[in-house]
Amino acid sequence: MSDHLSLAVLNAVVDGELSEDQLAIANQHLAGCPHCTSNALAQSLLKSATARAGRRYTPPPDLRERFALLASQEVSHRQASPSQRALLPAGFSSYGWAAAAALVLICLGLFVVQRGMRRTSAEYAGLVTEVCDQHIATLAENSPPEVISSDRHTVKPWFQGKIPFSFNLPQNLPGDTTLDGANLTYLHNQPTAQLLYSIGRHRVSVFVQQGDGANATRDSWTDHSGFHVTGFRTRDLAVVAVSDVEPARLTDLVGRIEQAQAEAQAQPK
Repeated sequence: MSDHLSLAVLNAVVDGELSEDQLAIANQHLAGCPHCTSNALAQSLLKSATARAGRRYTPPPDLRERFALLASQEVSHRQASPSQRALLPAGFSSYGWAAAAALVLICLGLFVVQRGMRRTSAEYAGLVTEVCDQHIATLAENSPPEVISSDRHTVKPWFQGKIPFSFNLPQNLPGDTTLDGANLTYLHNQPTAQLLYSIGRHRVSVFVQQGDGANATRDSWTDHSGFHVTGFRTRDLAVVAVSDVEPARLTDLVGRIEQAQAEAQAQPK
């Protein structure tokens, strides 16, 4: 066999659809033809990748039952006599297939939503890693903040002209919680305010970034490299806090910062 194997033959080899004699001839050719061997390997990898992709979303059992019911209804309709079909609602068959198509669209929609959730989860995991790295670097440097002040009316104006958004700081803090200052930094190449707090002997970094206009949400708790990470989002801001302080104390500080944004929004303009 001097010519290369056709794509149909290669597919049959991968799918195991050749007879013993045909398979022996194909294997003899593959043993001496690197080109066809490479193509056969590519087809095998494509088959495996397609199978893995097909398993990413498995329809629930009740959905398969609905498809089976629709199929049986369609068969019954086709096998019915003309007089029996006359007793059925007009367009019975088209209704069944329309419902099936709707179910398919629902499945596709669920797949897209799940894929979007996985993407969002991966993006948040990357953000958690980045803020923890920056917090660790701040602790390691042990250098003073770019703006040193415990006065919120000094820290907030310092960012004017440096970031394309504004934020508010809480007025009342617990006795052992202090605002130490702030830095201008970047997350995902976006300008970000890094607010530095102390809760007792624990240092806290609160990163404030411009929001994406999405609805307000509370980020889930995450632990990374021995630090606790939490935050919240408004339509205008995305806030992430990092510290090794007790979770309840970090939650309290984040809640006060969130309340400061809500109070500012509620003030008459």
